Amino acid sequence: MRAELAAAFREEMKKARAARANGDIKACLKYLERAHVLGQRNLWPHILTHAWMLRVGWRQRDYREVFGQILRLAATVPGALTGWVPAGNTGRANVSALRRMPIPAEFRPYFADQSMLRSVLIRLSAIALLVVLAITGTNILAAV
Repeated sequence: MRAELAAAFREEMKKARAARANGDIKACLKYLERAHVLGQRNLWPHILTHAWMLRVGWRQRDYREVFGQILRLAATVPGALTGWVPAGNTGRANVSALRRMPIPAEFRPYFADQSMLRSVLIRLSAIALLVVLAITGTNILAAV
């Protein structure tokens, strides 16, 4: 994660934590959604935002949100491996996990040089290379 993107992500998470501490759940969720948009292409920030959304949903006894966040947490690793995430998606259970959404104007500069297709192709190529190496390595060890 580039430094300026990481700083913007941390700022949104800081605002979410402050809103949560002040009991302003609506604002907390708004900042978590913004943090999700910023962090969803990076594994740990992506997991962190969904974990926080799960936590807030649990405390609010919003079981739809809880169930939705559990499903989204399960999908973060495959999404990170493939590089596929729906750009702009807010990450909440009230929207489809597959729906692309507009990226807020103030966040667009962070994504101007990122192509999702390029990211997916790079990750899939890396996975294919690892599979080939694993198969080849197994064959070499079997021959010894």
